Amino acid sequence: MKGYLPTPAQLPSQMPHLHNGLQRRACRAVLRVAGWRLAGEFPDVPRLVLIAAPHSSWWDGVWGLLIKVAIGADVHFMAKQELFHGPLGGLLRRLGGMAIDRGATKGIVEQMIDQFRQREKLWLGIAPEGTRKPVVRWKSGFWHIAHDAGVPIFPVAFHYPDKTIQLGTLFPTSDDMEADIARLRAFYAPFKGKHRNV
Repeated sequence: MKGYLPTPAQLPSQMPHLHNGLQRRACRAVLRVAGWRLAGEFPDVPRLVLIAAPHSSWWDGVWGLLIKVAIGADVHFMAKQELFHGPLGGLLRRLGGMAIDRGATKGIVEQMIDQFRQREKLWLGIAPEGTRKPVVRWKSGFWHIAHDAGVPIFPVAFHYPDKTIQLGTLFPTSDDMEADIARLRAFYAPFKGKHRNV
């Protein structure tokens, strides 16, 4: 796979962007030394659910965040609201963290659907496996968020053998969740995480 690291000017116009020149240059330097690159193209849409797999190591989050900052992509992720107190909270928000109230009347899926309704632009990143351990079934929250918010799913794969993050193509949901998830998992079949495949 041929890899690259686009600049913010090369990103699609509707994709949410970050403006952080110093951090971006630092992250690009780290990625150049480490050898990580992107392959594929980003879609030109303002709202989507980005799913990333295989998720077999905490390093996935490190490389994902480095890529995100290095290219200037404003991709958000969920974290429990208790983590947003003090200095860590400020850092999480700058990195794209969205606080989730696990005790709220509305569940996490409903909270994220509300976020999509309130924002003109939102790319939300989710690990559908829900854990670094091998799983037989993916958690279905990502599908419900995308389907009920009326936004497409964007599959992204970690491939450790050649240090590539492979960008897939937009996947609109149907009314058959199980079939959709089966097709998405088939996309990930060729890719190998740090410790396993999907």
